[in-house]
Amino acid sequence: MGKDRVELTVDGMTCSNCAASLQRFLERKGLEQVYVNFQTKEVRFEEGKQGLDIEIIKRGIHKLGFQVVEADTPEPWWTLERKLWISAAFMLPLFVHHLLMMVGVPIPVLDNPWVQLLICTPPFIIGFLHFGQSGWTSLKGGVPNMDVLIVIGGTAAFTYSLIGTLVGQMDYIFYETAATIFTLVLAGNWMEKRAVEQTTTAIGELSRLQVEKAKLILPAGGVVTVDRSALKIGQAVQVNEGDQIPGDGIILKGEAAVDESMLTGESLPLEKAVGAHVIGGSLLVQGNIQVELTATGKDTVLSQMIELVKTAQEDKPAIQRLADRISAIFVPVVLSISLLTLGFGYGVFGLSFQQALMNAIAVLVISCPCAMGLATPTAVMVGVGRLAKNGILVKGGQTLETFANIRHFIFDKTGTLTTGAFKVDHIDYFEEDHARIHALIIQLEQHSSHPIAQSLVKHFRRKPTQLNGLELQVEEKKGFGMLAEDSDGNHYALGAPRILQNKSDLSDAYHVVLAKNGTLLAGMRLTDAVKPDAAATIAYLKKVGGTPVILSGDKAQRVAEVADALGIETYYGEQLPHQKLEKIAEKQQSGLTAMIGDGINDAPAMAKANLGISLSNASQVAIESAELVLLKDKLSKLVDAHQISKHTVLTIKQNLFWAFAYNVVAIPIAAMGFLNPMWGALFMAFSDVVVIGNSIRLKYKKVD
Repeated sequence: MGKDRVELTVDGMTCSNCAASLQRFLERKGLEQVYVNFQTKEVRFEEGKQGLDIEIIKRGIHKLGFQVVEADTPEPWWTLERKLWISAAFMLPLFVHHLLMMVGVPIPVLDNPWVQLLICTPPFIIGFLHFGQSGWTSLKGGVPNMDVLIVIGGTAAFTYSLIGTLVGQMDYIFYETAATIFTLVLAGNWMEKRAVEQTTTAIGELSRLQVEKAKLILPAGGVVTVDRSALKIGQAVQVNEGDQIPGDGIILKGEAAVDESMLTGESLPLEKAVGAHVIGGSLLVQGNIQVELTATGKDTVLSQMIELVKTAQEDKPAIQRLADRISAIFVPVVLSISLLTLGFGYGVFGLSFQQALMNAIAVLVISCPCAMGLATPTAVMVGVGRLAKNGILVKGGQTLETFANIRHFIFDKTGTLTTGAFKVDHIDYFEEDHARIHALIIQLEQHSSHPIAQSLVKHFRRKPTQLNGLELQVEEKKGFGMLAEDSDGNHYALGAPRILQNKSDLSDAYHVVLAKNGTLLAGMRLTDAVKPDAAATIAYLKKVGGTPVILSGDKAQRVAEVADALGIETYYGEQLPHQKLEKIAEKQQSGLTAMIGDGINDAPAMAKANLGISLSNASQVAIESAELVLLKDKLSKLVDAHQISKHTVLTIKQNLFWAFAYNVVAIPIAAMGFLNPMWGALFMAFSDVVVIGNSIRLKYKKVD
């Protein structure tokens, strides 16, 4: 049995180091699979071996300076916005006075240092408490954050000015620096908060699709409105034009046009009739239907999508590891550089103590470890969200990086490169009771999810059938077909000719054979068309340097025909499951490999490959069997997924380059005295916004 996963909303985290501190605390408590996201305020973990007392965990989180938001927790009055506006109202007179003084236009009342002290005190107290709490929490957690630098810089400026006021030395007074540092960094935090909200819209948009109320059809035929949580599998619901479907299900009655665009990226409404599957959260744009529920609550495709998007946003690509290592030592290094700037400036280069201190403060306030912490998660959030809106689900940020660097794209043939909608081109009967043969085929193939099996069931259900109550014990033999035994001990086999060891000579005559106790009952030849978007997809993969390969259990001749039609040079037919694994291992020796299949029959091959990709019509089994799931059975989605993945990785690299380059350039400039602390605070405040803004750009930029 899986462990329960606890989800909390925690307020008070202001940067990635806050999240790291909280994560360390939870891991030290023995919790497992810990995930902390300061942007979304989400904390998730599983119970460890030591057990779990949630109240102790919550108290520990509170002691760190954070607040667990409960369902009845009121909205705080003392918000970041109010802190910023109040601080800015007091900071502006000091800042304007400073600018006017530089051009020789003094404001007499503000020349009084005691007046400046009075005006500076509110923004100083607000900033000291706001950043001080976060900085102290990070120090206790062993991962000092940017707020430590801000508090030291702002407090040093304020304290130095206060000493100047007390001893009557006007040259020592720069209250405007202390007020401006705290106010500008608050402004940066506010802009960062607003920007981050735009990187997490995918989860919000998907969550809003969840239906709160449903029209439940009672056994007597009446209809009542109930909460979504009251729905159970097997119940029937009424869905009218304009309603959202409350859960996954099968249409029992009626016809309708259904808009699944938010779930699958399919732009046009789909026509659905009796027997068709519908996805919870999709919109009924025309018609009225009754639906039998097959999944509710967390088991629906929509809930699985939300969970996958969250999980994908948790995962850190390998490219982030260097940034994490640097961020962990960043604050101590900057503090050391600041102290050296003060010491060398005053003791070696002969600067005044005031100028040396200003340079040291500038080093503190211009440094920005947060940009490195934000570079990857913001880009991953936007990239994963954009993929989800296009009907593409990924199971981790690592998947994006892997997919962007895939060299070998290995395709299953049936249902992947071809339509999978097989037609029986010809059937030879070797027994006169044709209705019995039809019924046997249905009985055997209805236990398989393979496209050939589904097509045969669909085909023969339109034919006369008769079994006279025959009971069969059926099992599927992967790579061969279906085996069964009746109550009289008779053995049945349905599949490729090789399923009959002594009938291998039939492989040239038939694609599928049916036999009883080794005696041939029927042989069938099938036709299957190549998907209309397959050629363009293969051409794209070649264009970007990928090597497409077909790896199929189908007849070698048929595989060769499909490969020739699509321009694929490397192909393998008549491959058993273990042979597929060997071929994948062989390809992996020369580069990263992706296996693209239906997510069910190709599960072992997907697990063996560096990346498993499932083309699925939104089946839950497919969602569980691959790292990347295309919710509509369209190969063109593979192109979209690859382009978005490559641009997500490119965005991460751009963000990290900016974060590193900014600090490498800015810190020496500040240390050499070319940047005053107020401008340093301004640049630092905007550095995070630049990184987040570049990530947000990924939502809208062209990726082809």
